[in-house]
Amino acid sequence: MRVAIAGAGAVGRSIASELLENGHEVLLIDKAPTAISVERVPQAEWLLADACEITSLDEAALQRCNVVIAATGDDKVNLVVSLLAKTEYGVPRVVARVNNPKNEWLFNEAWGVDVAVSTPRLMSALVEEAVSVGDLVRLLRFSHGDANLVELTLPPEAALVGTRVGDVEWPEDTTLVTIIRGTRVLTPNKDDVLEAGDELLFVAAQAREEKPKDWLSARRQTARD
Repeated sequence: MRVAIAGAGAVGRSIASELLENGHEVLLIDKAPTAISVERVPQAEWLLADACEITSLDEAALQRCNVVIAATGDDKVNLVVSLLAKTEYGVPRVVARVNNPKNEWLFNEAWGVDVAVSTPRLMSALVEEAVSVGDLVRLLRFSHGDANLVELTLPPEAALVGTRVGDVEWPEDTTLVTIIRGTRVLTPNKDDVLEAGDELLFVAAQAREEKPKDWLSARRQTARD
């Protein structure tokens, strides 16, 4: 997979290194000469250019990219890069970094953004996930399709504990994509039995994302009951 990253700062370089380790082809683009540090990510391609300029993106052959990541520290730049990548070059997947949470509402399909990544939101989500069991945590917003990635950790008394995945009436427009059980990552199977402490990851329409909380309102029946 070929990935272009606009912004060769610490964030862009870190993403590039991870992608390269996973066998992907990466191009880093930045207009600041001081940001071009080939020795830091020598396996990547580097381009000194303004990612907001069509001529620069032509030079980067953006039409050959499977993914474009707008990772600069300027939200305006990230929006422009996202819009150009999607509308001018037809890039299938556009991921954009949100620096100021107040601008998050702009990072949507209208600006060519498929996935908006807000560091403050991710950090707060990780804090919530670490300290709460039984609460619904929004991890990521997918602008395209108006859906979110949400996480729910099952407490021992949850009605779903002991239930087969195939027997659960999942809400409309909600898909269980992963079960995290301890150190294991499970692809959901209809015969899997849900256990206390399971982390359930769903992709859910925004209008439906609160629905999984209803499963926790019913207490699991025990021998004492």
